[in-house]
Amino acid sequence: MSVHHLSVSAFEGPGLSSKPPKGFEKYFPNNQNGGPKNGEPKPSNAEVKEAKPTNAQKTTGGGGSSGGGGKRGGRKDESSWYSRLQKGDLPWDDKEFRMYFLCGTAFWTAVTYYFFFRDGGREVTWKDFVNGYLAKGVVDRLEVINKRYVKVIFTPGKTPVDGQYVWFNIGSVDTFERNLETAQLELGIEGENRLPVVYSTESDGSFLLSMLPTVLIIGFLLFMLRRGPAGAGRPGRGMGGLFSVSETTAKVLRDEIDVKFKDVAGCEEAKLEIMEFVNFLKNPKQYEDLGAKIPKGAILTGPPGTGKTLLAKATAGEANVPFITVNGSEFLEMFVGVGPARVRDLFVLARKNAPCILFIDEIDAVGRKRGRGNFGGQSEQENTLNQLLVEMDGFNTATNVVVLAGTNRPDILDPALMRPGRFDRQIYIGPPDIKGRASIFKVHLRPLKLEAELDRESLARKMAALTPGFSGADIANVCNEAALIAARHLSDAINQKHFEQAIERVIGGLEKKTQVLQPEEKKTVAYHEAGHAVAGWFLEHADPLLKVSIIPRGKGLGYAQYLPKEQYLYTKEQLLDRMCMMLGGRVSEEIFFGRITTGAQDDLKKVTQSAYAQIVQFGMNEKVGQVSFDLPRQGEMVLEKPYSEATAFLIDTEVRNLINTAYQRTQQLLNEKKAEVEKVALRLLEKEVLDKNDMVELLGRRPFAEKSTYEEFVEGTGSMDEDTSLPEGLKDWNKERGSEKEESTEEQVARQITGGMPF
Repeated sequence: MSVHHLSVSAFEGPGLSSKPPKGFEKYFPNNQNGGPKNGEPKPSNAEVKEAKPTNAQKTTGGGGSSGGGGKRGGRKDESSWYSRLQKGDLPWDDKEFRMYFLCGTAFWTAVTYYFFFRDGGREVTWKDFVNGYLAKGVVDRLEVINKRYVKVIFTPGKTPVDGQYVWFNIGSVDTFERNLETAQLELGIEGENRLPVVYSTESDGSFLLSMLPTVLIIGFLLFMLRRGPAGAGRPGRGMGGLFSVSETTAKVLRDEIDVKFKDVAGCEEAKLEIMEFVNFLKNPKQYEDLGAKIPKGAILTGPPGTGKTLLAKATAGEANVPFITVNGSEFLEMFVGVGPARVRDLFVLARKNAPCILFIDEIDAVGRKRGRGNFGGQSEQENTLNQLLVEMDGFNTATNVVVLAGTNRPDILDPALMRPGRFDRQIYIGPPDIKGRASIFKVHLRPLKLEAELDRESLARKMAALTPGFSGADIANVCNEAALIAARHLSDAINQKHFEQAIERVIGGLEKKTQVLQPEEKKTVAYHEAGHAVAGWFLEHADPLLKVSIIPRGKGLGYAQYLPKEQYLYTKEQLLDRMCMMLGGRVSEEIFFGRITTGAQDDLKKVTQSAYAQIVQFGMNEKVGQVSFDLPRQGEMVLEKPYSEATAFLIDTEVRNLINTAYQRTQQLLNEKKAEVEKVALRLLEKEVLDKNDMVELLGRRPFAEKSTYEEFVEGTGSMDEDTSLPEGLKDWNKERGSEKEESTEEQVARQITGGMPF
């Protein structure tokens, strides 16, 4: 934007100053009058732009790694003497540097003079003093210095040593006086000939040396306080150092984030909600004309790895407003009162940068429900939460500050934090469906070097069909693992086999081809996996088998990969078939070896969890009835059960009955298919890995219809790909729509006179 200059001819005349009007100096390059004089060329727009301060120079406030100018969170001024000194430039023109330099020079000069140029005399012993000096009569007088040592002053003209004096240490003054009296009596020195003794006090520097460590420590602390927290590794603000403990550690991001909304896939609905926040900040008139108010905030919830933080990063990358980010755990410190102080400082920073977006990641660290485990007292976390509640919706409410938060534990958050007015929107981001996974694969396949015959669109769809239940983080890991596997084998490009190996690596863990199994153990594992495979093959509601292996992988000695259906509702029959399939390994061991092993421990754990879920949560048992209780989370301490002891006994009984029913059903099935189990086990011992084609060859085609391709899974859903269309009001969400307003006659005249300058 070019700067329009005032016309000199319009203002020339007696009494008019050539200086620019007060307060408008920044519109005039080099503090000169804007209009060119007669005969001078008019400056070009480019020159004017150069003269105008940049946004980075004008902007104040802000913090974090982006700088943003000013002291608040910005980087240390590059023109400071410390920065110049680090670059090898001696800043003699800096007053502060000259002061430090002169003080340091004076200090080291004094130290050098004291240790190297002062007259230190020569130390002697008491015996040498008596025999060498006192007996010869060359001593004029003795000076006791600081009651610690004695300086021997010689008679003028009788100095027997180089230098002015010698000295010796004394234990105490009383002892010295007695010894001197005795020595003089022995030498026959009496009366007026006895040596005069003078007592004096001198500063020998020992006190300063003893104080030097303390002075150095205090000086270091003062230096750190002056430099601010930047000396501790963080951009400084305010007093800094020890005084910065109550300041927020939030960072203000402006242009550093390169993640955009196009890099976020698989959560289109959540992305639209966040886009609307950005659009509101850029184009508020679109909403204000209808009387709408900007939502105070939104909380992003969902399982780990589904893209909550990534969506916030994309918001930071797309919004042309300051984006302030902070972690929930950064509010809690060992010092009492730091949490509330940091919350206050955070919202002060947000108001100074308004309009802006504030993102609090892992808010459950500070937003837990109050009144649990405090033993009657009030914890620091509760105080911090109370301050956060007041700042978000209290008397001092921030305007045009949108608060976003992310957590995967919304169940433990305080209800006061979740209510409208603080977080108006709760956005759940769940695991992506098959269309969402295909979109995510397309994003992560962009930078990868694939084989020429591989079509990215087709590969993304195929991988989406092979990865049911995967989150966005899992998919990113699969793509990266495929690239690593290709590099491990020195391949020129990544092929489909590398992706399949990567999926197995993510699902099953590391393949351990070198792990040695005894022949008997290997045979047991083969029949165990064959039991799983055959049971699932002939049960209608079991998941289709993709691959079975007896090569140890991860913690398991065998591995079977299935292709679960995209399904959200399960019937009692479907869950029972799955239980039977999981029990197939244990039943196969019992049928063929007449014994059972510990290899079925993981299967039994999953079966038990499924049985308890059916009876306790889903109300699928006639005796327990149509009730639902919460099952405790893994690792969570349960102080009391939500049901009586009689109900607990009934639940345990029905769980055992359900598992026994599934076990007997599996026994009946595998006894009927005993020959098929043996064929699969023998082929496994021979090849170690069987895929679906091998199973079809051994068992024939599966007697139930099954879906295995992307097209079959999405059939009947309306479209082949994820719907990424935008509503009409968000199609230009990333553009600011300026509003033209009519000018009055006075405004037009003023604009013509001032050249459009913003008075």
